[in-house]
Formats: sequence, structure tokens, C-alpha cells
Amino acid sequence: MSLPEKFDLTYEGKDGKKHRPFMIHRTIYGSIERFMAVLIEHFAGKFPLWLSPEQIRILTVADRFEKTAEKLKKEFEKEGFRVSLDKRTESIGKKVREAQIQKINYMLVYGEQEENAGKLTVRTRSNEVINDVDVKEFIINLKKELDLKS
Repeated sequence: MSLPEKFDLTYEGKDGKKHRPFMIHRTIYGSIERFMAVLIEHFAGKFPLWLSPEQIRILTVADRFEKTAEKLKKEFEKEGFRVSLDKRTESIGKKVREAQIQKINYMLVYGEQEENAGKLTVRTRSNEVINDVDVKEFIINLKKELDLKS
């Protein structure tokens, strides 16, 4: 039942008779926007890896690690991942906190230890820290996670 009938709305026309008004409903959101709003609410902003706009963020500890971190970024992009590089001169704690607030799935802290060992320090969105992760092994695990759509 529409509002004109529900509230028994009428108006007097030029002919002196009572008429029921037409009511036009307009929404500023389209179906895509409503769908995205429901999705965001459902996941509380914590999208699964396959749906995240930014899946991985590489966080450099210092300026001198930018070149190798850029190579690492390109390697992940080549594998089809959505990755960004945070090379700002902020503290690593601040970078991690911002990435967690933005609900990034995986944060890769990249500094001297990682460069020397050729391994990664992976921090998950749930604040789990995994040290000495092999890059190839990490990529394989990410692809498995994508395939499972978990």
C-alpha cells in the first residue's frame, strides 16, 4: 500500500472533486550503491582478500629500502595482487596503525632484517605477526586464499 492510500491523502481539483495525489519516490542511491553499502556493512569493512580494493601494503622502515620494496611491489603486481607501497618517513608503528584502521589484509614490514634475509615480515589485519616468510611461499598461500574465496 502506498502512502497516498495509507494516509488517505486527497486534494480538491479544479473540477471541485477529490482526487488522490501521485507520489514519486526518489532515492539518491542506485542499486549498485545499495549493494555496496550492504556488502560493507556485512563485512564491517573487513573485506576478504579476493574482494579487497587494496590487498597488500608494503611498509618501509627507512628510505634506503625503497628500491627493493618497489621491486617487491612490482613482483606482487605481476602476480595480480592489488598492492601499495607506503614509503613515507613516518614511524613504522604509525604506518601499521593506519593500515589496520584502513583494514588492509596484509602489511609487509620491510627493513634491514628483511632485506638481508630475503624474507618478509607479514602482519595480518588481525595483528598476527609472522616472521621470516619466503616471498614465493607467501604468494602461493595468497593465491590459495584467493581461490578458496574465504
